[in-house]
Amino acid sequence: MIQLDGLRLSLQSRAGTVDILRGIDLQIGHGQSVAVLGPSGSGKTSLLMVVAGLERATGGKVRVGGADLANLDEDALALMRGEKIGIVFQSFHLVATMTALENVALPLEFQGRGDAFETARGLLGEVGLASRVDHFPAELSGGEQQRVAIARALSTRPALILADEPTGNLDGETGRQIIDLLFSLHQRTKTTLVLVTHDENLAKRCERTVRMADGHILSDDMASAA
Repeated sequence: MIQLDGLRLSLQSRAGTVDILRGIDLQIGHGQSVAVLGPSGSGKTSLLMVVAGLERATGGKVRVGGADLANLDEDALALMRGEKIGIVFQSFHLVATMTALENVALPLEFQGRGDAFETARGLLGEVGLASRVDHFPAELSGGEQQRVAIARALSTRPALILADEPTGNLDGETGRQIIDLLFSLHQRTKTTLVLVTHDENLAKRCERTVRMADGHILSDDMASAA
């Protein structure tokens, strides 16, 4: 599903060029659950952004679902994300002026799906929000907003889910419920799950843990799988 060869990412700052990712080699198979673990500033979120096609690599090769991202323009990248990738952010990124139902239906409407709202309603039922479909984000708790975000990420039945600290803005119990939901959906849909976290206990629930620091991969451990 994901193949990274010598991946490099450098960004410009006032102080000059900053090397964020420094030669990453990584392969992730279809259906795997992988935690990317590391402290703040290790490059784990940047890695996710490159895989999602939201940040362009400055060196190396990035292939996702068989596609070489370097060969795709912005429209093609957006199309790939819409068809193959679901993204769950720490801060939800819901459209404030849309109801939960409309937020989940949005990616399907972009695809021209006639069943967008019917599918969205079903997904909200799957994540326990059947009674909240007509509520706006401001009327929902943090945990409910993240459930909407997960339903939206799964709406197009993507082959790959990228989750960036999905419980970072939630309290402990709500965070555990969200993670239980995410893993349950991953197992049922057989999607590839890449989960960025700094939480060791959360990482142990994945089949594989990739540890990062200073833009490098320090270890790639299958033994820590739950």
